Amino acid sequence: MTNSDNYSSQPTTASLKDVCRTIFATIWACWGLISFVITFLIVFIPSMLSYLIPEPKGQDYFIALSKVWMWTWLRMIGCPAIIKGKENFKKGHTYVVVYNHNALLDVPLSAPFIPGGNKTIAKASFAKVPIFGWFYKRGSVLVNRGDNKSRLKSFEDMREVLRNNMHMCIYPEGTRNRTNEPLKPFFDGAFKLAIDAKKEVIPCIIFGTKKAMPANKGFYLWPTRLQMHFLPAVSSEGLKAPFLKEKIFNIMKEHYLKGV
Repeated sequence: MTNSDNYSSQPTTASLKDVCRTIFATIWACWGLISFVITFLIVFIPSMLSYLIPEPKGQDYFIALSKVWMWTWLRMIGCPAIIKGKENFKKGHTYVVVYNHNALLDVPLSAPFIPGGNKTIAKASFAKVPIFGWFYKRGSVLVNRGDNKSRLKSFEDMREVLRNNMHMCIYPEGTRNRTNEPLKPFFDGAFKLAIDAKKEVIPCIIFGTKKAMPANKGFYLWPTRLQMHFLPAVSSEGLKAPFLKEKIFNIMKEHYLKGV
């Protein structure tokens, strides 16, 4: 065999590996979806009892149940999560918690593993999904980003979450990061909220979801060990939103680049 023959076979081998990997990831995504639906149906009725419990106890119960569900489901799909930095949540304090956002898998991973009750800013359209929408709405502050009235109402709803001694979880990138950069530019909302409510911000970096469920891969799931790192709280006192946003962005970017 000539050298040219040897070189030409390498792309073929690499392509075959990619095809096999994609086939497995697609099959595994089917298992992920099936197991998600089955486990959701098990926890659905118990979770709806949270509507009968006054806040914030109702949300505490809802989050505790969600944590059990996600802890179980993530292991079923080969994506167990390691959580670091929970000691940065001081008892009796509530925070604006901001995450990087690489994949759909970030959403079920983030809120359940925060110590204490919390809600997440989320798309209003998902609340229309039959049955699941009731669960989704229970854990979220809903917003239609294309509607100014909805955005204004969501800001007041988030303030109310904090007033009720619950944490507010936000993805400041807005949508999943499909770029090659560690983070997309942040929007101001999370930081205006922290300043307005006089709350500290806890940055959180999620590792592994970009590999497990790449935003550009469609129906795809790869077993991956996930990690969430809650970083020390950052005070919003005396700061303007653009400066606080830049400060948090740099902290998160630096930690992301360090890796796990």
